[in-house]
Amino acid sequence: MTNKICLPPIQNLIKILLLLLVGLPVRVKAQHKPLSEGITVLKKYDKEHLYRIAMPIGGIGTGTVSLGGSGEFRDWEIMNVPAKNYSTVTTGNDAPFFSIYTKKKDEAPRSKALLGPIHFADYQHYEGRSVNHHGLPRFRNASFESTYPFGIVTLSDGTMPVNIKLLAYNPFIPGNADASGIPVAIIKYEVENISNETVEISISGNIRNFIGKDGSEYTSDWKGDYIPTGAKENKNVYRSGNNYSGIYMYSDGVDKASPAWGTMALTTPIEENEKVSYRTSSAQNEWGNALLDFWDDFSADGMLTEKTKLIDQDPMASLAVSKTLKAGEKKTFTFYLTWHFPNRFAWSKSNVGNYYSTQYADAWNVMEKEVDRLPILTQKTIEFVNALMSSSYPDVIKEAALFNLSTLRSQTVFRTEDGKMFGWEGVMDRFGSCKGSCTHVWNYEQATPYLFNSLAKTMREVEFNYAMRESGHMGFRTNLPLVEAGSGINVAAADGQMGTIMKFYREWQLSGDKDFLMKHWPKIKTALSYAWIENGWDGNQDGVMEGVQHNTMDVEYFGPNPQMQLWYLGALRAGEEMATYLKDAAFAKKCRTLFQSGSKWTDEHLFNGEYYIQKIQPPVSKASIPKGQMAGMGTKQIDNPDYQLGSGCLVDQLVGQYMAHILGLGYLVKEEHIKTTLQSILKYNKRETMFEHFNNMRSFAMGEEKALLMASWPKGGRPAIPFPYWSEVMTGFEYTAAIGMMYEGMQQEGLDVVKNIRDRYDGQKRNPFNEGECGHHYARAMASWAGIIQQSGFHFSAVDKSISFTNTAGNYFWSNGSAWGMCTIVKTDKGYQANLSVKYGNIELKKITLGKALVKELKAAVIIKENESLTFEWPTGTRN
Repeated sequence: MTNKICLPPIQNLIKILLLLLVGLPVRVKAQHKPLSEGITVLKKYDKEHLYRIAMPIGGIGTGTVSLGGSGEFRDWEIMNVPAKNYSTVTTGNDAPFFSIYTKKKDEAPRSKALLGPIHFADYQHYEGRSVNHHGLPRFRNASFESTYPFGIVTLSDGTMPVNIKLLAYNPFIPGNADASGIPVAIIKYEVENISNETVEISISGNIRNFIGKDGSEYTSDWKGDYIPTGAKENKNVYRSGNNYSGIYMYSDGVDKASPAWGTMALTTPIEENEKVSYRTSSAQNEWGNALLDFWDDFSADGMLTEKTKLIDQDPMASLAVSKTLKAGEKKTFTFYLTWHFPNRFAWSKSNVGNYYSTQYADAWNVMEKEVDRLPILTQKTIEFVNALMSSSYPDVIKEAALFNLSTLRSQTVFRTEDGKMFGWEGVMDRFGSCKGSCTHVWNYEQATPYLFNSLAKTMREVEFNYAMRESGHMGFRTNLPLVEAGSGINVAAADGQMGTIMKFYREWQLSGDKDFLMKHWPKIKTALSYAWIENGWDGNQDGVMEGVQHNTMDVEYFGPNPQMQLWYLGALRAGEEMATYLKDAAFAKKCRTLFQSGSKWTDEHLFNGEYYIQKIQPPVSKASIPKGQMAGMGTKQIDNPDYQLGSGCLVDQLVGQYMAHILGLGYLVKEEHIKTTLQSILKYNKRETMFEHFNNMRSFAMGEEKALLMASWPKGGRPAIPFPYWSEVMTGFEYTAAIGMMYEGMQQEGLDVVKNIRDRYDGQKRNPFNEGECGHHYARAMASWAGIIQQSGFHFSAVDKSISFTNTAGNYFWSNGSAWGMCTIVKTDKGYQANLSVKYGNIELKKITLGKALVKELKAAVIIKENESLTFEWPTGTRN
């Protein structure tokens, strides 16, 4: 066992700790090497692919502000509600921005906004205000790079003596939800003096105190302008901490019960050889005079002159940092934007609060608690992304997996005061989309459990403790505030409920938490047994779902179909495994019997030689349908139902198998039928262009874009009114099919499907950090993380202390939701060697497997701690 220590220089940590202990201010020494140089970049976007970029920056469950492709900060969603395209003000010059002042000796100073050029699409407007900061001098050249959670904007201009790199991010450390849930946007401007002379440089951050204005309340003037309202008696005050200073923003007039009430702060670390100046207000904002007053002040000498009189209800705060750069020198200007808005109502009429607001007293307290820790958290975040980047995974797999993690930082996700995680399906521009941590949507995603298993466990707790009734009926959406066994809505979804059983098995395996399983086992059994109620999904208990099945297509399927059936088979397998572990022999046997019967029947009756189909079987009567199994959005004709699949080839008909592969539960139906079906999905559902495609619903692929359709009917027989989304394209479903293909050896075919998705989200046409479905930042798209799992062959069980990887030589990042690291596999003439390292957390291990045949069992379990590793060898000819 070897140790691999990776920590900041110990001398620096000791110095900081000693200074803090004696109460002296800590002056942080400026970095010599720009942080961006330590980040391995995954994706680059040129000037033609910046328009749609908006990368969320914020903690899990804290809200977010987004970094635009040209360096602008947009989508200000820090006040508990979505706010797409909301810039805190009426579109114009008053939105938050950063600016730079440069001065060479004996030359006139130059000032610009730290923004790239305006896109041509924003040139025309009825009053010349189509885009924020339209009137400010800008840089002529801009580009964007990212390895999420880092966004890097490069700015240059031949008229300026400097080049700029803007680096913005928030700590993201798998396994540490709290460190990944800090309400802060870290903003670093890395400035390079490209002239041959010394240059005086100042950078100023400027933001109006918009507390009370979350974008949801507004008025309009005679021109019809959107004018957000809500700010009242807002105040700004300059403060200094031990090792940082800045402007604290609060309100004396906004209702303290409002979701938009809280505090903000714009701060900067105190560094050697720099000057800090500030303004807590500006001139009264009539005819643009507030901006003019600031610009004249800043452009004169790069220093700000305090304005003590607060005139506007949303006074402008400005904070400037000034440094001197020698010829060729690089220096970093760092700013922190923190926030604290404690009142969240989500889909509830009651205030359910925010977990992050219980960790901090206000926005200033965020810096008090975290400023000294942020450099360490930053380095750990870099270690995470660089580890993933050093892996042997194709870039498109890394991109799809990493960039969709931004959904965890969006308003799609929040944590209530007690720490539980909840999610909308996605978010609309101004409100959440489809409440209740919808089970049949969140079934698909794999990012939360494999990166933050503790958060995934809270979602399972909600499903089984609060959304499920004593009968086993689990409402597929959860109401708030939570009421034990009383928070589920009145409809159960067949796929949603079966999926929760598989997800519980996953969370138990990843965590090894026996108490977690034992506590919930009676309810897991009840949830699975609910499928067997009279006239229910499998009322005759033959292992086949014949009943009325509400599902993720927002309608009910009548009769056996592959989508619901494979979820059911997967739940039976998961149930069997959990029952066996708990020595519940009778239940294990029943699950096994139903699984074998149902699997055999599915192959014999639903497989048509190319793929699996639905057999439409209407119920005897509407009265025979168990209460709570129809939502009212489906057919009104029970005897001849609309919205069915029938003989169609469905894109995610094998979603249950996708999940079973991830969980190591084996094949749910015949292996040869799985690959044939995936080949058929590719053959019949793929479109090389959308120009000839008819779609009566929503379009997420257009023009020359390539995609997998939700369904096709290659053999004819399409229902006159098929299920609603039949002609659409949605990324979460495409990922499921693509990853399924790769599990079956269709490597290139699966990669092509993923590439087609990411080509559509290219920065020019769509935002690379926002894969939509029913709303922005759709949860289902986090199925993309399963690409990492599949490519590595990763499987981990804390229950039997085992870990598995592919036997293909390479470097593989892995994460089990509480620990992560690397596995480096080398194949030589002498055999195989695997070096397993832990970079965060620790794991207890007794067995490691490469591929299907190479197994190494230890005599006793060992704990591999952070920064430690173990090496395993399998000589040629090894048999296990």
